[in-house]
Amino acid sequence: MTSPGRIVTVVQARMGSTRLPGKVLKPLAGSTVLGRLLERVISARLVGTVAVATTTQPEDDAIEAACTEFGVLCFRGHVTDLLDRHLRTAEALRAEAVVKIPSDCPLIDPHVIDRVLAAYLDAGGAYDYISNLHPATYPDGNDVEVMGIAALAAAWREARRPLEREHTTPFLWENPERFRIGNVEWDNGFDLSMSHRLTLDYEEDYQLVSRVFEALYPSNPTFGVHDIVSFLISNPDVYALNARYRGVKWYWRHLDELRTVSPHETRQPGAA
Repeated sequence: MTSPGRIVTVVQARMGSTRLPGKVLKPLAGSTVLGRLLERVISARLVGTVAVATTTQPEDDAIEAACTEFGVLCFRGHVTDLLDRHLRTAEALRAEAVVKIPSDCPLIDPHVIDRVLAAYLDAGGAYDYISNLHPATYPDGNDVEVMGIAALAAAWREARRPLEREHTTPFLWENPERFRIGNVEWDNGFDLSMSHRLTLDYEEDYQLVSRVFEALYPSNPTFGVHDIVSFLISNPDVYALNARYRGVKWYWRHLDELRTVSPHETRQPGAA
């Protein structure tokens, strides 16, 4: 079994978001989005070494500086080839297993990270790739993907389509006949993947994330997804802030290219 010490958790981050520029360093609960995200990731028990993978663009000097301030390793690489960024970071740290966490998930639940990692570790090498996304059941913004270094390297060598390079893992989960794929569903039987949006792509998302942190962080810095859902039930005005983007996933642009994603797993922005 892979030991936790050989796990590398990679947070992908850059300043050049087209929908919400500079979102990862926007202020949040006395720190920044990236700072609060890293705090939550590091509080998970099984994450091993945590590193940020950013780009070589000058604007991302700010992310490297922030990582120095947080005491977190930072690696820099290609702007759009995140598959390359992840592999080079993993190899530099001699990873046996790699965890992929997007920087647009500042509300990610540390217990969810541990649950997906535990499923990978407890399987004793039975999976090449495991996530909680295929199909998703957790609220959007709890994205956790774990893969063995051999599978990641195979994707790096063979993936050719731009979406496979940009989104790191599609080459793996789009080839279930080749790779051993696992999925972790929410253990309470709920599916809030289309009805609850806890990710950060738009200004409305930032407003919701800020309100959640403002309400929950002071008394419990590692509040979880159940706490968030309960808060949103009690505060429908906050829940409504990003309503027009609920269910919108990056998949919507690529449904004609993806074999394993159903049109029912995403909405288009503005669609009813």
